[in-house]
Amino acid sequence: MNPVLQFGDRIITAPEVLQLLGKHQLVPPLLKEVVIDQAIAEIECTPQEEKQACEQLAQQYQGKQEQGISTEQLNSIAIRQLKLEKFKEASWGQDLDSYFYQRKTQLDRVIYSLITTSDIGIAQEIYFRIQEGEQSFAQAAREYAQGPEAQTDGLVGPVELQSLHPMLARVLSVSQPQQLSPPTQIGEWIVIVRLEKLLPAQLDRQIRQRLLNERFQTWLQGQVAPQNWQIKLSEDMQ
Repeated sequence: MNPVLQFGDRIITAPEVLQLLGKHQLVPPLLKEVVIDQAIAEIECTPQEEKQACEQLAQQYQGKQEQGISTEQLNSIAIRQLKLEKFKEASWGQDLDSYFYQRKTQLDRVIYSLITTSDIGIAQEIYFRIQEGEQSFAQAAREYAQGPEAQTDGLVGPVELQSLHPMLARVLSVSQPQQLSPPTQIGEWIVIVRLEKLLPAQLDRQIRQRLLNERFQTWLQGQVAPQNWQIKLSEDMQ
């Protein structure tokens, strides 16, 4: 049996490598790289595109030669990444507008004021004080809030709606700016919330790249799903 890997004094055979990959759950990451190689195999780049990609990556690694990466390795990484980005664009770029509008309400950001308390009686009292103008939201937050918002006069954000508790996100998504919402039970807490500002998401370069990556990752996860692969040892490896 021919060894395939030597680590110090230990020789690891092909069957052992496969067993170790399975044991340590390293098969999916390996398969992802195989899938990517197959996906970009037919992607073409111009010499100018490759040169620019290599130069950009070299700048990122400038002064980091101690990492032990040769120029040839850097160039290979740069060209592979370039081809991968072209693959993403070719696969999902055309319908990215419609995907953006499907995700937009989750990507919208909000700035809001928040008070959390565990006492429904205090929550009701705070709500009516703020509503009647007897106390400002900031003053009430400093005095009564039991969460970190007490240190910021109750002000939170900007944050994406999708990062919030679903119930809190729902309250804010149907609120108008400066609208004070009645006390709402979220888990063990009672929250009083007021939408300060809605910051609608826009399909700019950053969001576009993020959505392309989302589509790609969803596709890639499907390609390496457990039902799509299994470890088999040939007779000469057993």
